[in-house]
Amino acid sequence: MKRREPLSNTQLLMTIAIGIFVAMYGAAMAFLGGGFLRFQQVFDLLNDNAYLIIISCALTIVMIGGGINISVGGVISLTVMACALYLNGTGIENSFLSITVTLLLALGIGLAFGIGQGFLVSYLEIQPFIVTLAGMFLSRGLTTILSVNPVKVTHEGFQALVKTKIQIPFLGYVAQNGNQIPAKLEIGAVVAIAVVVLSYLLLRFVKLGRNIYALGGNQQSALMLGINVRRTRFMSYVLSGLLSGLAGFVFLMHKPAGNSSVAMRSEMDAIAASIIGGTLLTGGVGNVIGAFFGAMILATIQKIIALSPLNESWWQEMASGVLLGFFIILQSVVLSSREKRRARKSAAGGVRKE
Repeated sequence: MKRREPLSNTQLLMTIAIGIFVAMYGAAMAFLGGGFLRFQQVFDLLNDNAYLIIISCALTIVMIGGGINISVGGVISLTVMACALYLNGTGIENSFLSITVTLLLALGIGLAFGIGQGFLVSYLEIQPFIVTLAGMFLSRGLTTILSVNPVKVTHEGFQALVKTKIQIPFLGYVAQNGNQIPAKLEIGAVVAIAVVVLSYLLLRFVKLGRNIYALGGNQQSALMLGINVRRTRFMSYVLSGLLSGLAGFVFLMHKPAGNSSVAMRSEMDAIAASIIGGTLLTGGVGNVIGAFFGAMILATIQKIIALSPLNESWWQEMASGVLLGFFIILQSVVLSSREKRRARKSAAGGVRKE
């Protein structure tokens, strides 16, 4: 009989995150009932947090490589404001063309930040925290320069896109008046799921993804394996910037208005989601599937608290902080125990060999 291979650290931490999400959602169904008993509640979590899921993937890619990027929230804010102003001022009558140009504008902004920050971190070897902190301030400042007042999108074609939802009747529910209400999923949520799948395939099967894991695991070992460390780190920041721009476009599809406070603190939520999903700040361990469930755990906590008597915002922040601390301790305990177990097995094997 073939011996079963043990789970890797990445798989183990991801499995723990998935298990905690299932247990948390199951508890909400049992004790709160209501919307949690309907499949639409899961769709609502996806619809409301699609942009967070995307930037959680962006942070996970960078963090696996041993870096950090705290500018993602500012890039989203700048992207939303720039795209809103463009849509309101565009003279293109063709809705498809104007929306396509808006998407390219969003991706272009994210790509510009990704290239700039990636170059400074990878080739000039400036600390990533400092570089992305400057990127966060720059993007927030540019957002305010574009407009100090909120800008609501009035473009009819884009408004039609915002209202477009994918209906799934067999996952719906029956209202009190007897009408069948289908489950509705926004386009942005579909985009977020696609990003998770593509990011997973990239990290799992593409050479660049394997190089990012190697870089985060041990930079010296990666150099000895012939990996171009600078280019790999640079590409991780380019991907992170590109996904940040896409997240801004998805945010605008969910809330078609721009202002200077858009996605405030979302970079912290994305880092928390990545860590909860099993990504280590030291690099080399992580998975975008885990980051997806990390974002869903944070969203579920916020929903549970909003439906409870303790519905003030600070309770949500406290719960998120406690959960993050719990996962950091859990990761440390689990990985430490695994390392000790491996060391004992290696020592026992060495004694038997002698």
